[in-house]
Amino acid sequence: MNWKAKITHYKGTSRIAVYFEKNSDTIARIKTIEGARWSVSKQYWHVPDTDANRMRFHLPLAASLVPNAEGLESIATFKRYLLSKRYSRNTIKTYCDALKSFFTFCQTKAVNEITNDDVIAYNNAYILKHQLSASYQNQIVNAIKLYFKIVQDTKIEIEKIHRPKRAKVLPNVLSKEDVIAIIAATTNLKHKALLALIYSAGLRISEALAMQPKDIDSKRMLIHVKNAKGKKDRYTLLSEKVLVLLREYYNIYQPKTYLFEGQAGGVYSSRSAQTVLKLAVKKAGIDKPVSLHTLRHSFATHLLESGTDLRYIQDLLGHSSPKTTMIYTHVSSSSLKKIKNPFDS
Repeated sequence: MNWKAKITHYKGTSRIAVYFEKNSDTIARIKTIEGARWSVSKQYWHVPDTDANRMRFHLPLAASLVPNAEGLESIATFKRYLLSKRYSRNTIKTYCDALKSFFTFCQTKAVNEITNDDVIAYNNAYILKHQLSASYQNQIVNAIKLYFKIVQDTKIEIEKIHRPKRAKVLPNVLSKEDVIAIIAATTNLKHKALLALIYSAGLRISEALAMQPKDIDSKRMLIHVKNAKGKKDRYTLLSEKVLVLLREYYNIYQPKTYLFEGQAGGVYSSRSAQTVLKLAVKKAGIDKPVSLHTLRHSFATHLLESGTDLRYIQDLLGHSSPKTTMIYTHVSSSSLKKIKNPFDS
């Protein structure tokens, strides 16, 4: 899940406050953590401040629970390598945190003595024991594989490190009517323009917030998405109706650098955008899990249902592999509607 966590004091006790875009799935997941509680007054979930939970939420560990000196130096070397390869800041942090977790588990061993058996032991004694997600385990695997790929003196056999079997979860998708209702329920012009742009162009929230006015090409009716996930540029669709909305918004708000800016300037807050959507969903009377990424999923599914070729949808979304885009064939209703239910006959 997409969350933020910090150490806090709750009723005189050290706890970990966890903030995330609320939906039934993420609430169900955090409830599985022993001692998880919801604070009505603070409006956040909080869990016990333990070493396991600090590692779960990527928070600094107690001084007694860190990698040994060689492990820390190895992580620093790994970070320099990732920087030289121009990995994104988020990827570097994710990989280094993952490697730190693994080296902490192996803190009694020299790095060149770590084996595949240690990876298996880590998965069983830490990942599975604390019911951490398959996606987190996969991040660990990515970090371990990449690190030991660049290390010469190692006993690790990279090809024998297996990834976890991941659940095939289908994305939540809104109907066109639901999307219209959500945007119509948004009375603030900036908020309306933001939500409409995300859906109509199939944008990730990070892409929408990094958008600049010059990226909107009204002559070609295209939007230039720059330096997106994987450091890739692409073009996506510009809706005629959204263009009218954006022009009205621009004339009133006059953003300076980014298309959507905060009250004090600079990039608009992702959390604020999530709050905007949450309020709009509530006002529209929609009782299902909806996130900003749901709008992107809905864009792709609606294109597929209207007959757009899957290869074009892949390009519009910026997917590297067609396998990623194929998931929308499983949530599209157009093909299913053609099947005659045997009960009706």
